Amino acid sequence: MIKAVLFDLDGTLLDRDESVKRFINRQYERLNMEHIPRENYVERFIELDQRGYVWKDQVYQQMVKEFGITKLTWEELLQDYIEDFKNHCVPFPNLITMLEELKSRNLLVGMITNGWGQFQLDNIKALGIEEYFDTILISEWEGIKKPDPELFKRALERLKVSASQSVFVGDHPENDVKAARNVGMKGIWKKDSQWNEVEADFIVDDLAKIPFLI
Repeated sequence: MIKAVLFDLDGTLLDRDESVKRFINRQYERLNMEHIPRENYVERFIELDQRGYVWKDQVYQQMVKEFGITKLTWEELLQDYIEDFKNHCVPFPNLITMLEELKSRNLLVGMITNGWGQFQLDNIKALGIEEYFDTILISEWEGIKKPDPELFKRALERLKVSASQSVFVGDHPENDVKAARNVGMKGIWKKDSQWNEVEADFIVDDLAKIPFLI
């Protein structure tokens, strides 16, 4: 019997690709980067960001160098990202209704996400979903990151459930699905166009389908 459902954040609950597009377009406008073609600024940021796997200190250092930005330092651009990204967070469809359905069934709900602690927590709060979670583990604050099995075991301990009583939902085949299955959880892959063949217990393309699977 399933007692707990755990989630990844970026690419699973948070539509990070769309959030990044909104943020970087607004940053271009707010910081008056008109001397750089908007398309170049936006596309280069997205390319360097590598879907969040490159931290933004490296991204902005490269942007400053390539575009000859002189009125702002890379540190100032990074700070702007840290402070303003949360204002552009876009949820995937049916996020709130899905979480409400899980909670209505008295299921425990958890989250395991890689990233910087306060930054990720700000994004979770921006989505308006913090209250639905019984535990939230963020890699910086835990001192380990996915796919380390210890992080998944730690989450299960805090929820007081066994791996066999739990499922994990994520978009990354290795860091989410395979890592969760390696500790004995069921792994649900939320489809991402970046990958084709993914070994998972279940595959969904819409968050609304998760309560029916459970």
